[in-house]
Amino acid sequence: MFKLQFDEQRCLNCPDGACLVKCQYLDFEKDQAKAEMVKIFRGEDSPVFQDCVTCYSCEEYCTRGNHPFYLINEKREDKGILTAPRAITRQWINIGEPKGKFQLGELGKVALSFGFMPQLKEVAKGKLFEDVMPSYFFGQEFFCNVVYIHFADTKVFKERLPRVIENISNLGVKEVIFLHDECYAAFTSLAPAYGMEIPFKPVHYFEYLYKRLTALQDLRRPLNMKVAYQRPCSNRLCGDTHSYVQKIMDLIGVSLVPRTYQDENSLCCGSIFRAMYGYDLMKDVQSRNLEDMKQSGAEYCIFNCHGCMNALSTLVASQGIKPLHVIELCRMAIGEKPEPEK
Repeated sequence: MFKLQFDEQRCLNCPDGACLVKCQYLDFEKDQAKAEMVKIFRGEDSPVFQDCVTCYSCEEYCTRGNHPFYLINEKREDKGILTAPRAITRQWINIGEPKGKFQLGELGKVALSFGFMPQLKEVAKGKLFEDVMPSYFFGQEFFCNVVYIHFADTKVFKERLPRVIENISNLGVKEVIFLHDECYAAFTSLAPAYGMEIPFKPVHYFEYLYKRLTALQDLRRPLNMKVAYQRPCSNRLCGDTHSYVQKIMDLIGVSLVPRTYQDENSLCCGSIFRAMYGYDLMKDVQSRNLEDMKQSGAEYCIFNCHGCMNALSTLVASQGIKPLHVIELCRMAIGEKPEPEK
């Protein structure tokens, strides 16, 4: 079984305890934060085990690359501290179980990964993807299984992720463009943290979109929109890709409105909180996020994750803010989709 590559000395020598100090759901000063992390890696009891809401943010807040969230999960699992009722956890695990059913396009050396999210198949269309499509794969056999770290269950991805890596490798593709943060992070953050080797090059679709929009400069036109970006929790596992959001918006003439809950202060969509911690936490997070968008003057809410879209689209629309996936926004900028009426 694969083991987390965690360096205790990095924690002991940490200058700021940022992983817990910056957390929006916990309340620790620097010295206490550092002391709690020492308790955690020593396997001692800590309030973090009970109060962590699995927002993933500490993975980004830790500038030393020491994977505090993965460690918290490992120790939670060791102690049998569940983040959700067993029935809910088991239901989620069963959904992603490989069943030998999958779909393959006309595979080349570069392929799109739709993971196990059918919505991604519907948005990856047009000129933005014509240099890759119809090279793609989809299905449980290629599902990253990262979502289970929300449930403090590391056994699932330790068992399944190596098989997913092998399944992709057996396709003969050399480069994979991942259309979901967790899928990309599975191969650039989680797998390396557990010593798993990746035989292909993972590419985040933000980087791909930026390059395609640059190449399609003759088709681009400024959209002159004011938007709020809903950053998903899963992007915290690959925080280096977040800078592409601003770069893409600059290319297509879209203004990201300043607001409180953006960048490293972003709030989750809240959907996972409902399953694990109940309605009140979900409602609180969503209400603060929506009010912030409204006060910012955003005309549109741009989504990266379809899970976030499912959770928030109706709510943002109720505030007079139009929901759009970032790929749809980019297709509008090259004239492939009509702009919504203002």
